[in-house]
Amino acid sequence: LDVDKPPYEWLAHSIAAIHPKETDPRILVGAPGTGQPYSASVFNISAMSFGALGAHAIEALSKGASLGGFYHDTGEGGVSRYHRHGGGDLVWELGSGYFGCRAADGSFDAKRFADTSQDPQIKMIEVKLSQGAKPGHGGVLPGEKVTREIAEARGIAVGQTCVSPPAHTAFSTPIEMLEFVARLRDLSGGKPVGIKFAVGNRWETLAICKAMLETGLRVDFMVVDGGEGGTGAAPAEFLDHVGAPLRQALVLTRNALVGTGLKEDIRLACSGKQISAFSLASSMALGADWVNTARGFMFALGCIQSLNCHNNTCPTGIATTDKLRQRGLDIEDKAARVRNFHRNTISALMEVVGAAGCEHPSQLTPRHVMHRVTEDIAYTAERAYQLVKPGQLLQAPEETQLAREWKMAQAGSFHPAG
Repeated sequence: LDVDKPPYEWLAHSIAAIHPKETDPRILVGAPGTGQPYSASVFNISAMSFGALGAHAIEALSKGASLGGFYHDTGEGGVSRYHRHGGGDLVWELGSGYFGCRAADGSFDAKRFADTSQDPQIKMIEVKLSQGAKPGHGGVLPGEKVTREIAEARGIAVGQTCVSPPAHTAFSTPIEMLEFVARLRDLSGGKPVGIKFAVGNRWETLAICKAMLETGLRVDFMVVDGGEGGTGAAPAEFLDHVGAPLRQALVLTRNALVGTGLKEDIRLACSGKQISAFSLASSMALGADWVNTARGFMFALGCIQSLNCHNNTCPTGIATTDKLRQRGLDIEDKAARVRNFHRNTISALMEVVGAAGCEHPSQLTPRHVMHRVTEDIAYTAERAYQLVKPGQLLQAPEETQLAREWKMAQAGSFHPAG
C-alpha cells in the first residue's frame, strides 16, 4: 500500500485502547412497531441464489450460518430445500421475478408469499430493487437450466425460460414501494422488511426518504450494494461502469437517512468486496450497522476464481448444478470453514474496534477514519466526505452538497421534479 497517496485510509487508534468483552456483536433490526424484530450479527452472508450455486454450496453456507449464529441471504432465486436443510437463519430476498411467491403471469402472489414467509427459519425479507453487479438490467434463466429442484424453489415450470424484468411490477413509485413493504410485513406476521439497492440517481434515494417522511411508513433496513460487486451473469459494461462504488453509495445513503432524521428508525447495511476487519470497521464508522459479503464466504467454500461459473463446470463444485462435480464439496467440512471465517473475521474486527477505544462497532464514528486527500493533507472522514449533520436536509438543505438533488426528489415518483 502506498500510504502517501490518496485515497489511502487508516483507523485512528486511541491511547485509551481496550480489549472488548463482546465476542458476538449484534444489532437489533426492526423499525418502531415491527412485531418480530431480529437480532442480526454485524457480519453475514450476502445474496447468492440456488441455481447460481449448487445444492452442496447452499447447504454448507446455511449450515455454517447456523453453527456461527449469523444469517444467510437466499438471493433472489427463492428459498430452496437446501437452505432449509442447513438450518441457518435466512433473509429471503425478493427480486423483480418474485421467485417463491410468483403468480403464473410473473406477478406477485400474496398467498404464496404469506405461506412461505411464516417459516420460522426466515427472519427477515429483503426487496431487491437492484444489485451492484448489474443494476437496472434484470435477467433471464434459460429453460435448460430450470431443473426440478430449481423450479420448486422459484415457483416456475420445469424447463421453462424465466425472465426477471429490470424493475418491479408490484409498485412504481416510492410511496407504492413503502406500501408494498408494509404489506409484506403484515403478510409475514410482523417480520422486518427492508430494501437492497445499488445507488444510481441520487434523487431516487432521497425520494424514498421523502416518501417515508410523508407517509409515516418505514422500511426496517436498507442494504446498499456497491457497484464493484460481481456475478458471472453480468455484462462487462455493467460490472465496470454502472452503479456507484460502495463507499460513495454508503456515504450518500447515510447522508440521506441522517439528514432526514430517519437513521434512528432504520438500520443500514452494505455489501461489496467487504472481507477484512478494516473494511468492516470503516464501513461501520461511516454509518453501516452491519456488513454482508459473498466473496469472502465463497473463498471459505473453496472458490479458486476459475471463472467457469457460467459454464456449469466449476472445478470446486460450488457454482455448478452438476451432481458429479458437487460431490467434491464436503458439506460438513465447508460448513465448519464458513463458521470459522465468520468467527475469525469478527475476532479481528473486535481487535480493531478495541484499538479505537470502543466496546462495540456501533460506537465507531466518522472521526475514527482518516482519509488522505493529497500527499500532504489528510482529513477525518467526516470532513473528507462532507457528511450531512442530523436533520440538516430538513432544516438547511442548501448548506449541503445534496441541495440540488433534494429539490429534485419527490415522494410520488422516482422521476426528478422539474
